[in-house]
Amino acid sequence: MFIGYKLRDKMPGKSFFYMEKRRTIQEVMDLIQSRYVDTLNLNNLNDTAIAAVLAKLDPHSIYIPARDLQMANDDIAGNFYGIGVEFNILEDTIHVINVLKDGPSFAAGLKTGDMILKADDSTVSGRKISSNEVRRLLRGPKGSEVNLLLLRQGKKINATVKRGIIPLSSVDAAYMITKTTGYIRLNKFSQQTYREFMTNLLELKKQGLKELILDLRGNGGGVLDEAVEIADEFLDGDKLVTYTEGAHIPRKEYRCRRTGQFETGKLILLADEGSASASEILLGAMQDWDRATIIGRRSFGKGLVQEQYDLSNKAALRLTVARYYTPLGRSIQRPYDHGGKAYYAEITDRFENGGILSADSLRNDSSKIFVTKGGKTIFGSGGISPDYFVPADTSQPGLTSAKLYFKGIFADYGYRYFLAHPDLSSKYSTAHSFVSNFSVGLPEWQLLQQLAAKDSIQVSAVSEKERAYIYRSLKTSIARQLFRNEGYFEAENIMDPSVQKALTVIAQ
Repeated sequence: MFIGYKLRDKMPGKSFFYMEKRRTIQEVMDLIQSRYVDTLNLNNLNDTAIAAVLAKLDPHSIYIPARDLQMANDDIAGNFYGIGVEFNILEDTIHVINVLKDGPSFAAGLKTGDMILKADDSTVSGRKISSNEVRRLLRGPKGSEVNLLLLRQGKKINATVKRGIIPLSSVDAAYMITKTTGYIRLNKFSQQTYREFMTNLLELKKQGLKELILDLRGNGGGVLDEAVEIADEFLDGDKLVTYTEGAHIPRKEYRCRRTGQFETGKLILLADEGSASASEILLGAMQDWDRATIIGRRSFGKGLVQEQYDLSNKAALRLTVARYYTPLGRSIQRPYDHGGKAYYAEITDRFENGGILSADSLRNDSSKIFVTKGGKTIFGSGGISPDYFVPADTSQPGLTSAKLYFKGIFADYGYRYFLAHPDLSSKYSTAHSFVSNFSVGLPEWQLLQQLAAKDSIQVSAVSEKERAYIYRSLKTSIARQLFRNEGYFEAENIMDPSVQKALTVIAQ
């Protein structure tokens, strides 16, 4: 016993009474910790090892390190605790580009155009700082305070802001695009999405809503239950919305449970290659039941369900536990047997093969063909194909426009213009009034020239076609500054091919 005790004592990670056989991966980590020639950060090494293991599973099982977990959870929850400002980092200085109305910073007197010099004891101006670092300084527990040193019109001002709950809205825009047609754009499915959607839907109904365009482009998904709840508003009876099933998870059905607020009336769903997961659950249910017309491009093709498990090191694992299926039994998950890199590269390949693949490209595999009760032929695997295909705009706007985009001049233009025209907010009270009455002209172009010249970009020699593109970009940038995302999309949708196609289909 004494010899055995001594021998066992020499093995890393084992005690005399250790009975369970360790797995090889733990043996390796123990040996590295106890015998490796150099000192290592074992936490980083563990993160790398876990990521390597998950890479052998599917592209959507992910490990979330402890440092990133709070932000990931905030996105799902649909809110966080902070001070209620939108900011941008311009020339090593944090600029407040928007103050949330009735939020903590609004109550403390912060204004658009303020520059943040210090947050508590941390100097945040005059040095390179990332957006994530700024968020970590400004966010914190509910009710806690952050002391800010601001620069406003050349004067330094101190402000103390008590952190409060800040919504991360799922609804980018909701407005009446015609007298009877409403438009709602969802950017994700958080735990607040259904509530936000219903608030906006009921408001639009008061304004005369009879047809609805629901924009799911770029919506990467989120909470499955929220997509099911929205589907319930469109479908009658106890129709099946989706079901999930996995090797260790028995079949679970999600059905309609109540009378919906929009079970009749024309419904258009806009989709593209960025519409994934919960978005595709909603798209698939509407298509299988012949309830909606889908316009745009083929969706991403993610048919896997993840559950999140908290780990002892304060990190978390989002593990794929089941597949979801549309009411007709379609699994729309794209193949991932060639690895994560090839899996995500498929989206790029779609553009390189003629803008994007159309629905016709899925018709070669008869095992993936389904027929709805209304007689429509639809397809499984590889995403949800639209009823009306709208190709991606792969035409180049021009080298000058590309430079303006990558230098962030388009993104910053609205803020710069607002600082130069502080009376703009009082002149335009709604996004609709701005979009209808504001035109980009010579003063706006001259400001662009000044901003572009700082980055040695000359805009005077652009073609008429490119000039029209730049004018449109300037107007949408100003609209976003004044009315946030709703202003941007109301301005953008006037020329958006998918939105205009939707209006044409509704009019038929």
